[in-house]
Amino acid sequence: MGRIGLVVSDLVLSFMWIWAGVLVNILVHGVLGFSRKDATGEIVRYLFSIISMFVFAFLQKVSKGGLYNPLTALASGVSGGFGHFIFTVVVRIPVEVIGSILAVKHVIHVFPEIGKGPKLNVAIHHGALTEGILTFFIVMLSMGLTRKIPGSFFMKTWIGSLAKLTLHILGSDLTGGCMNPAAVMGWAYARGEHITKEHLLVYWLGPVKATLLAVWFFNAVFKPLTEEQEKPKAKSE
Repeated sequence: MGRIGLVVSDLVLSFMWIWAGVLVNILVHGVLGFSRKDATGEIVRYLFSIISMFVFAFLQKVSKGGLYNPLTALASGVSGGFGHFIFTVVVRIPVEVIGSILAVKHVIHVFPEIGKGPKLNVAIHHGALTEGILTFFIVMLSMGLTRKIPGSFFMKTWIGSLAKLTLHILGSDLTGGCMNPAAVMGWAYARGEHITKEHLLVYWLGPVKATLLAVWFFNAVFKPLTEEQEKPKAKSE
């Protein structure tokens, strides 16, 4: 039941993550009436985005490991055993993609006027490098937070949320600053662009390679925890 529960959680959280981003935009620009070019509106949107990330961090904790981002799942899968890796690649990541695709289809059905998702504004290789660099840093940070402050939910979520938001802002004008292939896949599938060279290189190959590099680099630089160190970590969580 453990793995089935994880798969269901991944599907639900992936679906909810797409909707959360859409609802934040509707709330800020539709309900509150801020212009997309208004700096105050952008600040308000960022605040709601941080609140959203706290909510999803709590849902991940409640679901005991449910995820909505294939890169997070991949980093966890690579760090685990071979069976865990295969389960992640063959089951969890496809389920997260399916959840995102279903969510985008539902969003477009309910709000046909909604935008079409992230857009690449630079050359393909420049975009792949951008998404790769952003992904590398966020994966390194996530692994570092898990290692250094394993039991502090608020502190980990606060630092992680600010880091994700900062990296998103840095990459937003270039690639959308997504760092989530499943979410991008949902919108690309709706546009019929999910198998294009642009989509696969920029939003899949670049981030996946960066995730693998980050996990390898982190494990090479920082020694694995000993059994004595793992025990207090398990208790704190």
